[in-house]
Amino acid sequence: MKGECEIQWFGILGDRRGVASERVEMDVATVGDLYDRLALEHGLGIGRGAVRAVVDDEFVAWNFALKDGASVAFLPPMSGG
Repeated sequence: MKGECEIQWFGILGDRRGVASERVEMDVATVGDLYDRLALEHGLGIGRGAVRAVVDDEFVAWNFALKDGASVAFLPPMSGG
């Protein structure tokens, strides 16, 4: 899939990435492939198993097909107190 999407990084992912949101070029088909590429590029150090993906305000599976202009959020494990 070619196109662009808006990424929102939450929690430790945003801390490690150094930004809360960014627009990125998509050169992959699924949200899982996008996360894997970005995690590797930016050394995020948190695998998919610990992260939830949200596309256009809906939780999705890692094999969800991306569309140009999608809004994607990655949510890491959270702790509270």
